[in-house]
Amino acid sequence: MKIVIADDEPLARERLRDLLAEQAGVQVVAEAGDGREALHACAEHDPDLVLLDIAMPGIDGLEAARHLAAFDPRPAVVFCTAYDAHALSAFEAAAIDYLLKPVRPERLAAALERARTYAAGRGRDAGEQPAGRRRTHLCARIRGSLRLIPIEDVHYLQADEKYVVVHHARGEDLLEESLKSLEEEFGERFVRIHRNCLVARHELIELKRAPDGHVHAILRHGKQPLEVSRRCVTGLKETVKHL
Repeated sequence: MKIVIADDEPLARERLRDLLAEQAGVQVVAEAGDGREALHACAEHDPDLVLLDIAMPGIDGLEAARHLAAFDPRPAVVFCTAYDAHALSAFEAAAIDYLLKPVRPERLAAALERARTYAAGRGRDAGEQPAGRRRTHLCARIRGSLRLIPIEDVHYLQADEKYVVVHHARGEDLLEESLKSLEEEFGERFVRIHRNCLVARHELIELKRAPDGHVHAILRHGKQPLEVSRRCVTGLKETVKHL
């Protein structure tokens, strides 16, 4: 079983590494000091299990777990933390176990057994975002690596077959998530203009009707107008009025 350890404290990573050395059939393939490093390590090594601290700088463990939920196959997540106050949030983020520091060998062994059971059928729910607070970034997988896109940099999201194209301040990337799940998570930030398109509210400038009768949305940073479906026109007009 391939394992990634993510903790911003070197001594905590060392303790987990030592405990895992006593367990049969496991291999630590990478270590990370924060959530961003953990996601890159998971993209590179495709682990079966991530031992994830919660309180880390930048992207914390809870947000990292929500990104991992979209990985295919999806690794098991076990949180290792000094605080039991995060337990509910951890399980909302689809963790399979929650270990309090200092981690006891017998509790780690039990968590590994849960991870083996999970790994036997993993990937069945890849792409489904667990419940909980909204992420601050979107995660695009790129040839064995990944790109983390700040949500405030996103201009619009457009469905393209089984992917979603995210148009952002630095270009375009593909997301392995559904437009529906993104709307559910970020509905306050985006508005639907078409069955296949969500636009950031702050990007909307105006609506224009073309000679053929079709309505288009003009975006602050858009290279071209985006078509608005008939069913979205009325609601979108109200949205533009209040921007």
